Amino acid sequence: MTRNSAPWGVVAILFATFGTLMLDRMSQLFLGPYLVEAMHLTQAQIGLLASVVGVCWAISALVFGAVSDRFGRRAVLIPAVLVFSACSWLSGLANDFGQLLAIRALLGLAEGPCYCVIMALAEAYARGDARGRTVGIVNSAGALVGSAIAPVFTTQVASAFGWRWGFFAAGIPGLVLAVLIWVFVHEPAHVERGARERLGFGEYRLLLTNRNLWCCLVANFGLATYIFAFSVFSPLYITQRMGQAPTVAGFLLGASGLGGFLWSFFGTGLSDRIGRRKTVLGAALLCCLQPLLFMYSPLYQSPWLLAALALATMAAPACAALMMVLIPVESVPGRFAAAAIGFAGLGTDFLGGTVSPALGGGLAQRFGLGAPMMLSLAGALLLFAMALLLRMSASAQAATVDEGRLLEG
Repeated sequence: MTRNSAPWGVVAILFATFGTLMLDRMSQLFLGPYLVEAMHLTQAQIGLLASVVGVCWAISALVFGAVSDRFGRRAVLIPAVLVFSACSWLSGLANDFGQLLAIRALLGLAEGPCYCVIMALAEAYARGDARGRTVGIVNSAGALVGSAIAPVFTTQVASAFGWRWGFFAAGIPGLVLAVLIWVFVHEPAHVERGARERLGFGEYRLLLTNRNLWCCLVANFGLATYIFAFSVFSPLYITQRMGQAPTVAGFLLGASGLGGFLWSFFGTGLSDRIGRRKTVLGAALLCCLQPLLFMYSPLYQSPWLLAALALATMAAPACAALMMVLIPVESVPGRFAAAAIGFAGLGTDFLGGTVSPALGGGLAQRFGLGAPMMLSLAGALLLFAMALLLRMSASAQAATVDEGRLLEG
Protein backbone atom coordinates (compact mmCIF):
# COMPACT_ATOMS: atom_id res chain seq x y z
CA MET A 1 0.00 0.00 0.00
CA THR A 2 1.45 3.36 -0.99
CA ARG A 3 1.61 6.34 1.31
CA ASN A 4 -1.33 8.04 -0.40
CA SER A 5 -3.51 4.97 -0.79
CA ALA A 6 -6.47 3.91 1.32
CA PRO A 7 -6.82 0.50 3.01
CA TRP A 8 -8.63 -1.19 0.16
CA GLY A 9 -10.29 -3.83 2.34
CA VAL A 10 -12.13 -1.06 4.17
CA VAL A 11 -12.92 0.68 0.86
CA ALA A 12 -14.42 -2.60 -0.41
CA ILE A 13 -16.65 -2.85 2.68
CA LEU A 14 -17.80 0.76 2.26
CA PHE A 15 -18.41 0.13 -1.46
CA ALA A 16 -20.53 -2.94 -0.69
CA THR A 17 -22.43 -1.14 2.08
CA PHE A 18 -23.35 1.79 -0.15
CA GLY A 19 -24.34 -0.61 -2.92
CA THR A 20 -26.58 -2.51 -0.50
CA LEU A 21 -28.08 0.76 0.70
CA MET A 22 -29.03 1.65 -2.88
CA LEU A 23 -30.34 -1.88 -3.48
CA ASP A 24 -32.72 -1.51 -0.54
CA ARG A 25 -33.74 2.01 -1.55
CA MET A 26 -34.34 1.27 -5.23
CA SER A 27 -36.03 -2.11 -4.76
CA GLN A 28 -39.46 -0.54 -4.26
CA LEU A 29 -39.21 1.16 -7.67
CA PHE A 30 -38.40 -2.04 -9.52
CA LEU A 31 -41.00 -3.99 -7.56
CA GLY A 32 -43.58 -1.30 -8.37
CA PRO A 33 -45.52 -3.37 -10.94
CA TYR A 34 -45.87 -6.19 -8.41
CA LEU A 35 -47.00 -3.75 -5.69
CA VAL A 36 -49.59 -2.18 -8.00
CA GLU A 37 -51.10 -5.60 -8.64
CA ALA A 38 -50.86 -6.96 -5.10
CA MET A 39 -51.94 -3.87 -3.13
CA HIS A 40 -53.93 -2.11 -5.88
CA LEU A 41 -51.74 0.98 -5.63
CA THR A 42 -52.07 4.00 -7.90
CA GLN A 43 -49.15 5.59 -9.74
CA ALA A 44 -49.41 8.52 -7.32
CA GLN A 45 -48.97 6.17 -4.37
CA ILE A 46 -45.92 4.58 -6.01
CA GLY A 47 -44.46 8.07 -6.41
CA LEU A 48 -45.26 8.93 -2.80
CA LEU A 49 -43.35 5.87 -1.61
CA ALA A 50 -40.26 7.15 -3.41
CA SER A 51 -40.73 10.71 -2.18
CA VAL A 52 -41.11 9.78 1.50
CA VAL A 53 -37.85 7.85 1.39
CA GLY A 54 -36.05 10.84 -0.14
CA VAL A 55 -37.42 13.41 2.33
CA CYS A 56 -36.70 11.24 5.38
CA TRP A 57 -33.25 10.44 3.98
CA ALA A 58 -32.37 14.15 3.63
CA ILE A 59 -33.53 15.13 7.12
CA SER A 60 -31.84 12.23 8.90
CA ALA A 61 -28.61 12.68 6.93
CA LEU A 62 -28.22 16.20 8.30
CA VAL A 63 -29.25 15.36 11.86
CA PHE A 64 -27.41 12.08 12.32
CA GLY A 65 -24.44 13.27 10.29
CA ALA A 66 -23.94 15.87 13.02
CA VAL A 67 -24.47 13.17 15.65
CA SER A 68 -21.74 11.04 14.05
CA ASP A 69 -19.39 14.04 14.08
CA ARG A 70 -20.04 14.37 17.80
CA PHE A 71 -20.20 10.75 18.98
CA GLY A 72 -18.37 8.78 16.29
CA ARG A 73 -19.04 7.19 12.88
CA ARG A 74 -19.43 3.59 14.05
CA ALA A 75 -21.97 4.53 16.71
CA VAL A 76 -24.28 5.78 13.95
CA LEU A 77 -23.40 3.58 10.97
CA ILE A 78 -23.67 0.08 12.45
CA PRO A 79 -27.15 0.54 14.02
CA ALA A 80 -28.38 2.36 10.91
CA VAL A 81 -27.28 -0.49 8.61
CA LEU A 82 -29.08 -2.98 10.83
CA VAL A 83 -32.23 -0.83 10.88
CA PHE A 84 -32.46 -0.28 7.11
CA SER A 85 -31.87 -3.99 6.54
CA ALA A 86 -34.65 -4.81 8.97
CA CYS A 87 -36.90 -2.28 7.22
CA SER A 88 -36.34 -4.07 3.93
CA TRP A 89 -37.56 -7.26 5.56
CA LEU A 90 -40.51 -5.46 7.14
CA SER A 91 -41.42 -4.07 3.70
CA GLY A 92 -42.00 -7.65 2.61
CA LEU A 93 -44.48 -8.12 5.47
CA ALA A 94 -46.60 -5.04 4.69
CA ASN A 95 -50.24 -5.71 3.86
CA ASP A 96 -51.43 -2.30 2.69
CA PHE A 97 -50.21 1.06 1.50
CA GLY A 98 -50.24 2.71 4.93
CA GLN A 99 -48.01 0.05 6.43
CA LEU A 100 -45.61 0.12 3.51
CA LEU A 101 -45.42 3.93 3.57
CA ALA A 102 -44.54 3.97 7.28
CA ILE A 103 -41.90 1.27 6.83
CA ARG A 104 -40.28 3.01 3.86
CA ALA A 105 -40.23 6.30 5.80
CA LEU A 106 -38.32 4.52 8.58
CA LEU A 107 -36.01 3.03 5.97
CA GLY A 108 -35.26 6.53 4.66
CA LEU A 109 -34.51 7.74 8.19
CA ALA A 110 -32.02 4.87 8.61
CA GLU A 111 -30.38 5.19 5.19
CA GLY A 112 -29.76 8.96 5.28
CA PRO A 113 -27.05 8.83 7.95
CA CYS A 114 -25.52 5.76 6.29
CA TYR A 115 -24.78 7.74 3.14
CA CYS A 116 -23.09 10.70 4.81
CA VAL A 117 -21.15 8.51 7.26
CA ILE A 118 -19.99 6.09 4.54
CA MET A 119 -18.75 8.96 2.39
CA ALA A 120 -17.14 10.74 5.34
CA LEU A 121 -15.31 7.51 6.19
CA ALA A 122 -14.20 7.02 2.59
CA GLU A 123 -12.83 10.56 2.48
CA ALA A 124 -11.13 10.18 5.87
CA TYR A 125 -9.50 6.83 5.05
CA ALA A 126 -8.03 8.24 1.83
CA ARG A 127 -4.77 10.11 2.28
CA GLY A 128 -2.90 12.75 0.37
CA ASP A 129 -3.92 13.02 -3.28
CA ALA A 130 -6.15 9.91 -3.33
CA ARG A 131 -9.34 11.35 -1.86
CA GLY A 132 -11.14 11.88 -5.15
CA ARG A 133 -10.27 8.39 -6.36
CA THR A 134 -11.37 6.72 -3.12
CA VAL A 135 -14.67 8.60 -2.80
CA GLY A 136 -15.38 8.05 -6.51
CA ILE A 137 -14.90 4.29 -6.16
CA VAL A 138 -17.23 4.05 -3.16
CA ASN A 139 -19.78 6.35 -4.81
CA SER A 140 -19.77 4.25 -8.00
CA ALA A 141 -21.51 1.46 -6.09
CA GLY A 142 -24.71 3.50 -6.31
CA ALA A 143 -24.67 3.43 -10.11
CA LEU A 144 -23.50 -0.17 -10.37
CA VAL A 145 -25.89 -1.70 -7.85
CA GLY A 146 -28.77 0.79 -7.88
CA SER A 147 -29.01 1.12 -11.67
CA ALA A 148 -27.60 -2.14 -13.03
CA ILE A 149 -27.87 -4.96 -10.48
CA ALA A 150 -30.95 -3.97 -8.46
CA PRO A 151 -33.53 -4.10 -11.28
CA VAL A 152 -32.37 -7.53 -12.41
CA PHE A 153 -31.92 -8.97 -8.93
CA THR A 154 -35.19 -7.80 -7.38
CA THR A 155 -37.42 -8.59 -10.35
CA GLN A 156 -35.91 -12.04 -10.87
CA VAL A 157 -36.44 -12.91 -7.21
CA ALA A 158 -39.98 -11.50 -7.32
CA SER A 159 -40.76 -13.41 -10.51
CA ALA A 160 -39.59 -16.69 -9.02
CA PHE A 161 -40.77 -16.39 -5.41
CA GLY A 162 -43.10 -13.38 -5.17
CA TRP A 163 -42.62 -9.67 -4.47
CA ARG A 164 -42.26 -10.14 -0.72
CA TRP A 165 -39.12 -12.18 -1.26
CA GLY A 166 -37.72 -9.37 -3.38
CA PHE A 167 -37.67 -7.21 -0.24
CA PHE A 168 -36.46 -10.09 1.95
CA ALA A 169 -33.51 -10.82 -0.34
CA ALA A 170 -32.54 -7.15 -0.55
CA GLY A 171 -32.30 -7.01 3.25
CA ILE A 172 -29.85 -9.89 3.69
CA PRO A 173 -26.49 -8.31 2.66
CA GLY A 174 -26.78 -5.47 5.17
CA LEU A 175 -26.80 -7.86 8.10
CA VAL A 176 -23.48 -9.34 6.98
CA LEU A 177 -21.97 -5.94 6.24
CA ALA A 178 -22.89 -4.58 9.70
CA VAL A 179 -20.69 -7.32 11.19
CA LEU A 180 -17.84 -6.55 8.77
CA ILE A 181 -18.02 -2.85 9.63
CA TRP A 182 -17.94 -3.66 13.35
CA VAL A 183 -14.84 -5.83 12.91
CA PHE A 184 -12.80 -4.01 10.26
CA VAL A 185 -13.86 -0.35 10.00
CA HIS A 186 -12.29 1.71 12.76
CA GLU A 187 -12.95 5.26 13.88
CA PRO A 188 -10.88 7.95 12.12
CA ALA A 189 -8.51 9.70 14.52
CA HIS A 190 -10.03 13.17 14.12
CA VAL A 191 -13.52 11.81 14.87
CA GLU A 192 -12.24 10.15 18.04
CA ARG A 193 -10.83 13.49 19.16
CA GLY A 194 -14.10 15.22 18.36
CA ALA A 195 -16.03 12.58 20.31
CA ARG A 196 -13.76 13.12 23.32
CA GLU A 197 -14.15 16.88 23.05
CA ARG A 198 -17.95 16.58 22.67
CA LEU A 199 -18.39 19.31 20.11
CA GLY A 200 -21.22 21.66 20.90
CA PHE A 201 -24.09 21.73 18.44
CA GLY A 202 -23.82 25.50 18.40
CA GLU A 203 -20.55 25.11 16.52
CA TYR A 204 -22.49 23.76 13.56
CA ARG A 205 -23.60 27.29 12.76
CA LEU A 206 -20.38 27.33 10.76
CA LEU A 207 -22.24 25.36 8.08
CA LEU A 208 -24.82 28.12 7.62
CA THR A 209 -22.19 30.75 6.84
CA ASN A 210 -20.12 28.71 4.41
CA ARG A 211 -20.43 29.92 0.81
CA ASN A 212 -19.31 26.65 -0.73
CA LEU A 213 -21.89 24.59 1.18
CA TRP A 214 -24.72 26.79 -0.07
CA CYS A 215 -23.36 26.55 -3.61
CA CYS A 216 -23.25 22.76 -3.26
CA LEU A 217 -26.81 22.64 -1.88
CA VAL A 218 -28.20 24.60 -4.83
CA ALA A 219 -26.00 22.69 -7.28
CA ASN A 220 -27.30 19.41 -5.91
CA PHE A 221 -30.86 20.60 -6.48
CA GLY A 222 -29.87 21.15 -10.11
CA LEU A 223 -28.17 17.76 -10.22
CA ALA A 224 -31.24 16.02 -8.79
CA THR A 225 -33.46 17.85 -11.27
CA TYR A 226 -31.22 16.65 -14.09
CA ILE A 227 -31.21 13.04 -12.84
CA PHE A 228 -34.92 12.76 -12.02
CA ALA A 229 -36.18 14.50 -15.16
CA PHE A 230 -33.90 12.53 -17.44
CA SER A 231 -34.31 9.14 -15.74
CA VAL A 232 -38.09 9.30 -15.49
CA PHE A 233 -38.95 10.79 -18.87
CA SER A 234 -36.18 9.70 -21.24
CA PRO A 235 -37.64 6.18 -21.69
CA LEU A 236 -40.98 7.73 -22.65
CA TYR A 237 -39.28 10.27 -24.91
CA ILE A 238 -37.32 7.59 -26.75
CA THR A 239 -40.31 5.30 -27.28
CA GLN A 240 -43.18 7.73 -27.76
CA ARG A 241 -41.54 10.83 -29.25
CA MET A 242 -38.75 9.17 -31.24
CA GLY A 243 -40.75 6.03 -32.07
CA GLN A 244 -38.09 3.57 -30.93
CA ALA A 245 -38.73 0.11 -29.49
CA PRO A 246 -38.51 -0.35 -25.69
CA THR A 247 -35.50 -2.60 -26.27
CA VAL A 248 -33.68 0.27 -27.97
CA ALA A 249 -34.53 2.54 -25.04
CA GLY A 250 -33.22 -0.07 -22.62
CA PHE A 251 -30.01 -0.45 -24.63
CA LEU A 252 -29.36 3.30 -24.76
CA LEU A 253 -30.16 3.93 -21.11
CA GLY A 254 -28.14 0.89 -20.08
CA ALA A 255 -25.15 2.39 -21.85
CA SER A 256 -25.81 5.66 -20.05
CA GLY A 257 -25.93 3.85 -16.70
CA LEU A 258 -22.65 2.09 -17.44
CA GLY A 259 -21.13 5.45 -18.26
CA GLY A 260 -22.28 6.78 -14.89
CA PHE A 261 -20.52 3.92 -13.12
CA LEU A 262 -17.30 4.44 -15.09
CA TRP A 263 -17.34 8.20 -14.57
CA SER A 264 -17.71 7.78 -10.81
CA PHE A 265 -15.21 4.93 -10.56
CA PHE A 266 -12.49 6.52 -12.70
CA GLY A 267 -13.46 10.10 -13.48
CA THR A 268 -13.68 11.45 -9.94
CA GLY A 269 -10.00 10.66 -9.48
CA LEU A 270 -9.22 13.29 -12.13
CA SER A 271 -10.09 15.93 -9.56
CA ASP A 272 -7.08 14.82 -7.52
CA ARG A 273 -4.90 15.95 -10.43
CA ILE A 274 -6.64 18.88 -12.09
CA GLY A 275 -8.73 20.18 -9.19
CA ARG A 276 -12.30 19.74 -7.93
CA ARG A 277 -13.75 22.84 -9.59
CA LYS A 278 -12.34 22.13 -13.06
CA THR A 279 -13.55 18.55 -12.90
CA VAL A 280 -17.11 19.38 -11.85
CA LEU A 281 -17.33 22.14 -14.48
CA GLY A 282 -16.30 19.73 -17.23
CA ALA A 283 -18.60 16.99 -15.95
CA ALA A 284 -21.53 19.42 -15.74
CA LEU A 285 -21.01 20.43 -19.37
CA LEU A 286 -21.12 16.76 -20.37
CA CYS A 287 -24.37 16.41 -18.44
CA CYS A 288 -25.76 19.31 -20.50
CA LEU A 289 -25.01 17.40 -23.68
CA GLN A 290 -26.80 14.20 -22.77
CA PRO A 291 -30.46 15.34 -23.07
CA LEU A 292 -29.60 17.24 -26.26
CA LEU A 293 -28.13 14.08 -27.78
CA PHE A 294 -31.29 12.11 -27.03
CA MET A 295 -33.39 14.87 -28.58
CA TYR A 296 -31.39 14.85 -31.84
CA SER A 297 -33.37 12.45 -34.03
CA PRO A 298 -30.67 11.67 -36.70
CA LEU A 299 -28.58 9.92 -34.03
CA TYR A 300 -31.23 7.21 -33.71
CA GLN A 301 -30.21 5.97 -37.15
CA SER A 302 -27.05 4.68 -35.46
CA PRO A 303 -27.99 3.34 -32.01
CA TRP A 304 -24.45 2.19 -31.28
CA LEU A 305 -23.10 5.70 -31.84
CA LEU A 306 -25.79 7.21 -29.64
CA ALA A 307 -25.06 4.58 -26.98
CA ALA A 308 -21.36 5.46 -27.07
CA LEU A 309 -22.16 9.15 -26.72
CA ALA A 310 -24.58 8.43 -23.88
CA LEU A 311 -21.88 6.45 -22.10
CA ALA A 312 -19.35 9.25 -22.54
CA THR A 313 -21.64 12.04 -21.32
CA MET A 314 -23.29 10.47 -18.24
CA ALA A 315 -20.99 12.26 -15.78
CA ALA A 316 -23.68 12.93 -13.15
CA PRO A 317 -22.30 10.40 -10.60
CA ALA A 318 -18.92 12.13 -10.74
CA CYS A 319 -20.69 15.44 -10.08
CA ALA A 320 -22.47 13.82 -7.13
CA ALA A 321 -19.20 12.59 -5.61
CA LEU A 322 -17.72 16.07 -5.94
CA MET A 323 -20.66 18.30 -4.98
CA MET A 324 -22.22 16.04 -2.35
CA VAL A 325 -19.04 14.73 -0.69
CA LEU A 326 -15.59 16.00 -1.61
CA ILE A 327 -16.15 19.75 -1.90
CA PRO A 328 -18.47 19.99 1.15
CA VAL A 329 -16.05 17.99 3.32
CA GLU A 330 -13.04 20.00 2.16
CA SER A 331 -14.93 23.23 2.81
CA VAL A 332 -15.15 22.74 6.59
CA PRO A 333 -12.90 21.53 9.41
CA GLY A 334 -12.70 17.74 9.38
CA ARG A 335 -14.71 17.30 12.56
CA PHE A 336 -17.83 18.57 10.72
CA ALA A 337 -17.45 16.27 7.68
CA ALA A 338 -20.63 14.17 7.94
CA ALA A 339 -22.80 17.17 8.80
CA ALA A 340 -21.43 19.01 5.77
CA ILE A 341 -22.37 16.08 3.53
CA GLY A 342 -25.86 16.01 5.04
CA PHE A 343 -26.28 19.76 4.56
CA ALA A 344 -25.23 19.69 0.92
CA GLY A 345 -27.45 16.66 0.34
CA LEU A 346 -30.58 18.61 1.31
CA GLY A 347 -30.59 19.95 -2.23
CA THR A 348 -30.66 16.44 -3.67
CA ASP A 349 -33.32 14.56 -1.74
CA PHE A 350 -35.28 17.16 0.19
CA LEU A 351 -35.63 19.66 -2.68
CA GLY A 352 -34.78 17.75 -5.85
CA GLY A 353 -36.52 14.55 -4.80
CA THR A 354 -39.81 16.32 -4.14
CA VAL A 355 -39.95 19.30 -6.53
CA SER A 356 -38.34 17.84 -9.65
CA PRO A 357 -40.60 14.83 -10.31
CA ALA A 358 -43.76 16.91 -9.85
CA LEU A 359 -42.42 19.74 -12.00
CA GLY A 360 -41.32 17.34 -14.74
CA GLY A 361 -44.70 15.64 -14.78
CA GLY A 362 -46.55 18.94 -14.97
CA LEU A 363 -44.38 20.18 -17.83
CA ALA A 364 -44.79 16.92 -19.73
CA GLN A 365 -48.56 17.07 -19.30
CA ARG A 366 -48.79 20.63 -20.60
CA PHE A 367 -46.02 20.92 -23.18
CA GLY A 368 -45.13 17.35 -24.16
CA LEU A 369 -42.25 15.00 -23.43
CA GLY A 370 -39.63 17.38 -24.76
CA ALA A 371 -40.26 19.74 -21.83
CA PRO A 372 -38.87 17.50 -19.05
CA MET A 373 -35.83 16.78 -21.23
CA MET A 374 -35.22 20.54 -21.35
CA LEU A 375 -35.82 20.63 -17.60
CA SER A 376 -32.98 18.15 -17.18
CA LEU A 377 -30.78 20.46 -19.27
CA ALA A 378 -31.76 23.39 -17.04
CA GLY A 379 -30.75 21.36 -13.98
CA ALA A 380 -27.32 20.66 -15.46
CA LEU A 381 -26.88 24.36 -16.29
CA LEU A 382 -27.75 25.28 -12.70
CA LEU A 383 -25.13 22.79 -11.53
CA PHE A 384 -22.56 24.40 -13.84
CA ALA A 385 -23.45 27.91 -12.65
CA MET A 386 -23.07 26.99 -8.99
CA ALA A 387 -19.71 25.33 -9.68
CA LEU A 388 -18.52 28.63 -11.14
CA LEU A 389 -19.27 30.32 -7.81
CA LEU A 390 -17.17 27.92 -5.73
CA ARG A 391 -14.21 29.46 -3.93
CA MET A 392 -11.34 26.99 -3.87
CA SER A 393 -8.11 27.27 -1.95
CA ALA A 394 -4.93 25.79 -3.36
CA SER A 395 -4.11 23.96 -0.14
CA ALA A 396 -7.46 22.32 0.54
CA GLN A 397 -6.95 19.09 -1.36
CA ALA A 398 -3.42 18.56 -0.09
CA ALA A 399 -4.34 19.17 3.54
CA THR A 400 -4.43 16.38 6.09
CA VAL A 401 -7.68 14.88 7.32
CA ASP A 402 -8.32 17.40 10.06
CA GLU A 403 -8.50 21.14 10.64
CA GLY A 404 -6.28 21.86 7.66
CA ARG A 405 -8.76 20.98 4.92
CA LEU A 406 -10.56 24.30 4.96
CA LEU A 407 -11.73 26.05 1.82
CA GLU A 408 -12.79 29.64 1.86
CA GLY A 409 -16.32 29.82 3.22
